[in-house]
Amino acid sequence: MAKQIPVRQCIGCREMKPKKELVRIIRTPEQEICLDKTGKKNGRGAYICQNKACFEKAIKTKGIARALQIEIPDEIYDTIGKELI
Repeated sequence: MAKQIPVRQCIGCREMKPKKELVRIIRTPEQEICLDKTGKKNGRGAYICQNKACFEKAIKTKGIARALQIEIPDEIYDTIGKELI
């Protein structure tokens, strides 16, 4: 039997993709928001494609803030945007 590939939904384009193709944005227990390249850090996570269009769409629709259940200031979006792309 073939091993199942974990799939997650991008919060920008809303497409289901293999977990390895997506980047995880997390809210740590200390309420800090950062990129989780390993996918193993502790905290509430949201997955997004590694392209600018999905990131901008997620900001516009407030998808990241909704998924992480926290208000996100613009400077954090700027920081994540620079790391992501």
